[in-house]
Amino acid sequence: MSLLDSFMARATLAGLGVMLAAAPLGCFVVWRRMAYFGDATAHAAILGVALALGFEISIFVGVLAVALAMAVTVSTLSGRGYGMDTLLGVLSHSALAFGLVAVSFLQGVRVDLMAYLFGDILAVGRMDLAIIWGGALLVLALVAWRWSALLVSTLNPDLAHASGIDPRREQLVLTIALAVVVAVAIKVVGVILIASLLIIPPAAARPLVRTPEAMALVAAAIGVASVIGGLQGALIFDTPAGPSIVCVAALIFLLASIGDGLRNALGKTGA
Repeated sequence: MSLLDSFMARATLAGLGVMLAAAPLGCFVVWRRMAYFGDATAHAAILGVALALGFEISIFVGVLAVALAMAVTVSTLSGRGYGMDTLLGVLSHSALAFGLVAVSFLQGVRVDLMAYLFGDILAVGRMDLAIIWGGALLVLALVAWRWSALLVSTLNPDLAHASGIDPRREQLVLTIALAVVVAVAIKVVGVILIASLLIIPPAAARPLVRTPEAMALVAAAIGVASVIGGLQGALIFDTPAGPSIVCVAALIFLLASIGDGLRNALGKTGA
């Protein structure tokens, strides 16, 4: 019997693949305060699902295409008279609404909307695993290749210009990587919870570390712990797997925040 014959093994591998890609990318989302951008890209994924089903193409391809289109649209329209939060709010909810309406027009196609909205990690198959890990390795390679340039353009755009780095180009690299993560994560946690995987592990890691590289590594470790703990919790308490993973990540964030608060309070008392 192969390891991949176990649905729990496939679910665990799928969750680990998504988390390993989402953690370092999520650090940039947190540093750049792009949480709403991640949410908007994820919401657009439902429109990608509808188009993929309508044209009978791969769900991954449909979601990736729409996520990339959303990223390019936001980059193009930003700075043209609209506040970024307003622009993302309009595009995010419009794409989600159009996607849900488009799904209702599909004839003869059984669509499990709950699986796409909240994920169905326990139903991950071998082909899904190949897509998830292929996308995750692509994102990791892209982030590792552009790490220094992304970091400089994130922390100090003026220094980036002086160093010959184009911040807008690095922003495009980041949005492409984000679109890939959304496309591979939809099967794991669904469009509603994808942004939480990008934000919560890095946010939990932030008070525990002192360097950007350490934050990416600790965020990945927290993500792995969230996947394993969430799946075990779902198995024991018979709860939805995707939301359970996010709940464990949120609990780790809470513990890290409490620990950081206590450390600061003790430091002030000692001083």
